[in-house]
Amino acid sequence: MSKPSRLTLPSVARAYRLSTARGAFAVHEAGRPVRGTALLVPGYTGSKEDFVGLLEPLAGAGYRVVAVDGRGQYESPGPRDEAAYGLEELARDVLAQAAALGGGPLHLVGHSLGGLIARAAVLRDAVPFASLTLMSSGPGAITEVQQARTKLLVAGLEALRDDMPALWAAMRAQDPQNPEDPDDTVPDGPAMTEFLRERWLATVPEQLIATGRALIGEPDRVAELALVPLPKLVLSGMVDYAWPVPLLDDMAVRLSATRVVVEDAEHSPNAENPQVTAGALASFWETVPLM
Repeated sequence: MSKPSRLTLPSVARAYRLSTARGAFAVHEAGRPVRGTALLVPGYTGSKEDFVGLLEPLAGAGYRVVAVDGRGQYESPGPRDEAAYGLEELARDVLAQAAALGGGPLHLVGHSLGGLIARAAVLRDAVPFASLTLMSSGPGAITEVQQARTKLLVAGLEALRDDMPALWAAMRAQDPQNPEDPDDTVPDGPAMTEFLRERWLATVPEQLIATGRALIGEPDRVAELALVPLPKLVLSGMVDYAWPVPLLDDMAVRLSATRVVVEDAEHSPNAENPQVTAGALASFWETVPLM
């Protein structure tokens, strides 16, 4: 479960709903598109807040930055229907968001599950995008250990989807810090604890069920993606419990992608070391040919 680096928006950012052909999505936006626009797609159990630490530095580098809640995720509404949250449906949402953001270079960034969604969007239609960044997101399903954890979570969701507070309490009782990351032992403060609970309760359970299954069963689509003529960046922390770093190294080679490893970060470099992560993103985007 990713955690934001901070809970307050920087003064350069604003929150609003982005209207698209597939509905309205809650977003955080900062900056002007002097050098282009970046669309940031969050991961499983996450939200747009996971990118708060990137907004100010990327805006300062000349980019319009838009972090989005996907359908059924935190502050974006969604139906109580698992079929609405297949990767192809979520990919269509990303394409609608891209269309709503308008012209100019558009850099797509997906974190963890968001990388699988971003990949599906690019494989469906790469034309709207100037580049693709897969952040802590691998070639297919997550590791067997994390699959086992996610299967337990999905089973809990299937049983208690109409009592999300009870499931939250059960998860926190089992592991008070982070039920998905055994290495996360830093106690949460009261504000973060309340935010994480609020985000969990606001997220549609069918979204969590369907996307959890995607993490468990997604096939390796790297060969398909390698054929898409977009500049690509594979970025991660120094340790990753969902997709091991050597696997990400290999994926970057298979994609002929730029590879960046962010120091002092693990599965969420966007939150754990946002300044360095923002610098790496801006440096990569500067190498992308103008459209």
